[in-house]
Amino acid sequence: MSKMISIAGKADWLNEPSLQSLLAVLSSGGEEARIVGGAVRNTLLNQTVSDIDIATTCLPQMTIERATSAGFKAIPTGIDHGTITVVSHGKPYEVTSLRADVSTNGRHAEVAFGRDWLVDAQRRDFSINALYADADGTITDLVGGIADIESQTLRFIGDPEQRIREDYLRILRFFRFFAWYGKGRPESEGLKACARLKDGLAQLSAERTWSELKKLFAAPDPSRALLWMRQAGVLTAVLPESEKWGIDTIHGLVDTEQDLRWEVDPILRLASIVPPDAGRIAEMAARLKLSNSERERLENWADTTLPAAEISETGFAKKLYRSSVQGMEDRLRLAIVSARAQAMADNGAMMRAGLLSKQLDYIADYNRPKFPLSGGDIVAASGLKGPAIGQIQRQLEEEWVNSGFALDRDALLARIPEIAATE
Repeated sequence: MSKMISIAGKADWLNEPSLQSLLAVLSSGGEEARIVGGAVRNTLLNQTVSDIDIATTCLPQMTIERATSAGFKAIPTGIDHGTITVVSHGKPYEVTSLRADVSTNGRHAEVAFGRDWLVDAQRRDFSINALYADADGTITDLVGGIADIESQTLRFIGDPEQRIREDYLRILRFFRFFAWYGKGRPESEGLKACARLKDGLAQLSAERTWSELKKLFAAPDPSRALLWMRQAGVLTAVLPESEKWGIDTIHGLVDTEQDLRWEVDPILRLASIVPPDAGRIAEMAARLKLSNSERERLENWADTTLPAAEISETGFAKKLYRSSVQGMEDRLRLAIVSARAQAMADNGAMMRAGLLSKQLDYIADYNRPKFPLSGGDIVAASGLKGPAIGQIQRQLEEEWVNSGFALDRDALLARIPEIAATE
């Protein structure tokens, strides 16, 4: 049963000439084109719209021909699955032909193109993602997506097990979309299906798995979704590091982000639910194929230790110089979360949270001091070469740090002959 409403008054993006001209080109001569998926869903939820995808009765080659004839650039980014990226007036749109799945293997599907909007809707994952909008904003809802948006229910289209067996990534998408758009308890049949079929997650590529997890961690509050993932055994399947460590910190982290106006940080949220063990972090990074910067950040966090509670500002500056600044910042943030959680019953924890916050503020304005000497300076002043130069430089740098960075270039140069005489 279809339910039709309009988003014309809510969707400024709908009036973009680049979009309207492309829809017109694809909708002439008996063909049809509609906006589909996230743009429609997010507009109904009063959330930001980023990407705008289009579904059309045009076959892929026809999409290319029509777009090219209209002066647009057409890129066959996924032509085997019917997807053409069309650049209209400098803006890219993914245009996909209506289709049905012919066969699936849990990761990829063979598709057949068609003209039936209901068939196209029924092959999609969740009802809230199967809403279509015409150029005038009229929405076509063939699977009950509007009602599910109104109740904030995340529901698989059709049989949840069938949808998941078509692509096991839909297990992670179920929790990711629940984190972003759901409320209360996840829809029971979908949750049960995710739990039953979680072993299929092993078929997914690391890149797809991490991409979904990262989007989940970026949700305004992923704590409920992570709780249900743990209950279903899904979290352990993809993040075994969290199994004996727990996810209790994530809720406090979200509260702290909101109270102190920290930016949402998916990597810090990941760090909050895994142990600070450099070996396990390295294994996790390799398994999920994290980027080099993501891996290095987590490893630095695991290797960094918090300063003593009574440390002075000078002492903190010395420790910070010898540490990863980002690693220290991450350590401080999670320590603040922990201290805030204890503060209700422990005045000392509140004081500790205040001290940690001051150290975090110090980092915000921190510029790492630059050691005044180079290797060339030491060679010229000592007459030595080889490994001895590095040894002298390390000793001088240590003396410079211990002085609170007070020793200047001349004082350091004056120390070189004395140190060199012992080499």
